[in-house]
Amino acid sequence: MSPVWATLEAYARGKIQEMLQALLDEELTAFLGRAKYERGAGASGGYRNGYGKPRRVTLMNGTVVVRRPRVRGLVERFESQLLPFFKNQTAAVTELLHQGYLHGMATGDFELALRHLLGEGAPLSAASLCRLKARWRDEYEAWRARPLDGLEVVYWWADGIYVKAGVDDGKAAVLVIIGALSDGTKVVLAVESGQRESTESWARVLRELQARGLRAPRLTIADGHLGLWSALAQLYPDSGEQRCWTHKMLNVLDTVPTGRQAEVRGWLRQLMYADTRAACEQLRTRFAARYQARDPKAVATLERDWERLITFFDFPKEHWGHLRTTNVVESPFAAVRLRTTAAKRFKRVEHATALIWKVLGVAERNFRVLKAPRRCAEVWAGAVFRDGEPLPAAHSNQVAA
Repeated sequence: MSPVWATLEAYARGKIQEMLQALLDEELTAFLGRAKYERGAGASGGYRNGYGKPRRVTLMNGTVVVRRPRVRGLVERFESQLLPFFKNQTAAVTELLHQGYLHGMATGDFELALRHLLGEGAPLSAASLCRLKARWRDEYEAWRARPLDGLEVVYWWADGIYVKAGVDDGKAAVLVIIGALSDGTKVVLAVESGQRESTESWARVLRELQARGLRAPRLTIADGHLGLWSALAQLYPDSGEQRCWTHKMLNVLDTVPTGRQAEVRGWLRQLMYADTRAACEQLRTRFAARYQARDPKAVATLERDWERLITFFDFPKEHWGHLRTTNVVESPFAAVRLRTTAAKRFKRVEHATALIWKVLGVAERNFRVLKAPRRCAEVWAGAVFRDGEPLPAAHSNQVAA
């Protein structure tokens, strides 16, 4: 192998180090208003006083060592814009470490994976990475305190995800709400620790959203076993309620022998995809007549909470695919589970919550806009729909009255 090629990386880092040192010297020259060894007083009134101790700085190209020029006798304090105090890595390196941890690298993996790339002195210790995670928690706390009075949330989807966190062997839940705005875009609204089936946990989440100015959405979509429904009745009683069909189907199938599950699933899909409320209710009647004798629990499970299952008929047909299930919130949970599984167990629930918020924030960048976003604005403005079609304005006013 060519000797030059073998040392190319070290040669490049050496040149970067020389350039960075020269830039630091030039920055001080510009501040003082005179070159090195040039006599006379500049506007700052200061003078050079050698160099500080060698300092490691980590860039994506590796770690280099520079010495900050020192200056005395200043009227105003000098701080380098090129290399601020207490900074020992570039923003790109910080982002690299964040993304590595976010996508499943354990604390001990950074040393093995990145030491050769970033060089000796790179901030890869457990303490350094803990400081990075602390920054996430600070960002999360700022996010959960932001005002929400300017948002027009037409629909929102709620669910909880379990993670292994805390000193016990059990699991903790993180409660998540994702909303669709009047322009059709989707945003993460809440990520809070709590109990998935607890009314009080969900009430606490809703109270915090309400205190920050969030107005009632037109429709809430969630699983039937959540404590959310009782909390909604207390805090957002004007919001419509839609049960997730996927969860309901699973509940019904759990009551049916394996040999009949395929047949029952076919019936349930017909119900789910009926064109009108009347057609859906006719299918329910036929389903009950067919299975009441053989599978009474299946019929009872389907009919339980029935009105919440068919609320979507009162909203635009273009949105039914979004409203029948909690897929909007369940889909990004797949990325969350990959990350939380890699972590195995979090020492504190707060750490898990901040990490899940960060993962959902990444997923949010790729959220798709709802179909027919113009309909979102119509729903927010109070338009009334029947079997997915808008009613004439006069009729809508009569229904609203």
